[in-house]
This record gives sequence, C-alpha cells and structure tokens, in this order.
Amino acid sequence: MANAAASFIRRRIDSAALPMAVGDFLVLALLLTGGVVQHNGVDYLSADPAGWLLTLVPFLLGWAVVAPLVGAYSAGAAESAKAAIPLAIRSWIPAALIGVGLRATPLFEGGAQPIFVLVVTVVGLVGLSVWRWLHFAIRG
Repeated sequence: MANAAASFIRRRIDSAALPMAVGDFLVLALLLTGGVVQHNGVDYLSADPAGWLLTLVPFLLGWAVVAPLVGAYSAGAAESAKAAIPLAIRSWIPAALIGVGLRATPLFEGGAQPIFVLVVTVVGLVGLSVWRWLHFAIRG
C-alpha cells in the first residue's frame, strides 16, 4: 500500500514544476497579505506578525494538501499554461474552501462570511491564473 501511495505522489509531483510551485505559494501569500493590509493596515504586519501568519496558514495549508492531489505540479502542468491554469483553478477552489473551513473553527480567527468566501476564491483564481500565464510567457 505504501508503494502505491508513493507511486501516486510521483505521478502528481514533477521536479520541473518546482519554480511554478514556489511562485504559487508566493502569489497566494502576497494576495492574502494584501487582504490583511486592506482590512488592518500595513502596521498590522509588524504589530501582529502571528496574526498575519495565522491568516495565511489555513489557505496555504489547503493549497499544500489539494494542489498535489489534483496534479497542479504534475509533469503535464509543467509543460504549458494551457494545462497549468486549469489545474490551478481545480486546485484552488477546494483549497480555498479548506482555508475558509479552518477559519470557521476556533483554531483560526476570521470566520467564513459568504462574501469573504467569494472574494478569496475569485482573487485566488485570478492571481494563480495570471501568475501561471506569466510564468509560461516569460519562460517561453
């Protein structure tokens, strides 16, 4: 069984996708940080770095779990924007729901108001799509 799981992970994660993975996490962290700043001001980042990071963690954790399972870092995803962008979209929707779900628990502050669910999902979809398009446009 362990061998089957390892084989599944090997098919879902390709080393050629590493630059895209780093970019995905940076883009998500930047977008989420933008939301934190918009709601709390830029001083909040230094005044409460733990609060800032605890805002990012549920969503980055959701992404870290879902993206490999969906194949966002598979060999196919590393080949073209045409493959990479739909995989990011299919990954972000459940990842955002995991993030919002975690925020609805006592572990994280923030709650899960419907407008927030919509905004974080749409902003993440657009941000990841634009980033992945740029990644392939620059890479050539």
